[in-house]
Amino acid sequence: MKSIAILIVSLGIILLAAELFVNGIEWLGKKFNLSEGAVGSVLAAVGTALPETIIPIIAIVFGRGTEGHDIGIGAILGAPLMLSTLAMFVTGLAVVIFRRRRAHGLKVMADYSTMSRDLLFFMIIFAVAILAGMIPPAMRSLQLGIAALMVLSYVIYVHSMLNQERDLESDAQMPPCYFDRRRAALLWIIIQVIVALGIMILGATLFVESVKVVAHTYGVPAFVLALIITPIATELPEKFNSVIWVSREKDTLALGNITGAMVFQSSLIPALGIFLTDWQLTSSALVSATLALLSAFIIFIQLRTRKHISAPILMAGGLIYAIFLVGIFKGIIT
Repeated sequence: MKSIAILIVSLGIILLAAELFVNGIEWLGKKFNLSEGAVGSVLAAVGTALPETIIPIIAIVFGRGTEGHDIGIGAILGAPLMLSTLAMFVTGLAVVIFRRRRAHGLKVMADYSTMSRDLLFFMIIFAVAILAGMIPPAMRSLQLGIAALMVLSYVIYVHSMLNQERDLESDAQMPPCYFDRRRAALLWIIIQVIVALGIMILGATLFVESVKVVAHTYGVPAFVLALIITPIATELPEKFNSVIWVSREKDTLALGNITGAMVFQSSLIPALGIFLTDWQLTSSALVSATLALLSAFIIFIQLRTRKHISAPILMAGGLIYAIFLVGIFKGIIT
């Protein structure tokens, strides 16, 4: 019972941190005159991607030999799958729940150019990262060259996002800065964001540890923890942030928080994996990556044809993730 109580408390901690982070990151974007697309896809996405980014780095750098590399590569490939399927499903579910307070109901009216750019970038770069994993060890220099280009592509992406014009209409809906309600001084905004990230990482860590205890108590297999529960926990910040923004009808921030993390997790982090490991991917890794690309492609197609994304299409990611789970439990994906 104690572990379950800690589990519930850790979720509350993450939710509190998400609210602090959302508020701080919006004010930070205002101070630097950044667009909602840049705030969601760069600042929020990179910040909330820290928990799941730390895991593969620790596994690869401090893990023991091949086992550590395998865990690291699995974590690198697991994050894009989780974001493109389960995170999208949660966001779509939030749209359904808050549809009565939203002017567009079940339609997600995120910035078209930002979302199109994010999804297209993700599909291309992540596909390149996966193809790099099929290059034989004898052609290691080619792999390293691809990794360098992936890093450069992310730098170009960030530059283009930061140069977008800011939508001043969104400022009217911003609540006061929690740490400095009168002046919203830049120093206090930065402190709030840093504190929120620290609380977020603490909450995610508590969640993972309490889940391990609960799983051990009830005899849940270790591979379920490694492939399912821990990735869900580390992606909680993005999910909570997006739910908050959906409830306030800030769709560009809500989706940009996820798609920006997808861009980050498909470029810089796989590049790190290529630099630090031999980056030889198994057939199961290719299956999980294909599912991630499929989910992103479905969303991208509706966005390009209808100029908006519907809640049911976002929730379709849950079906794709369910296919992934079936593959795990039937031993297809190991």
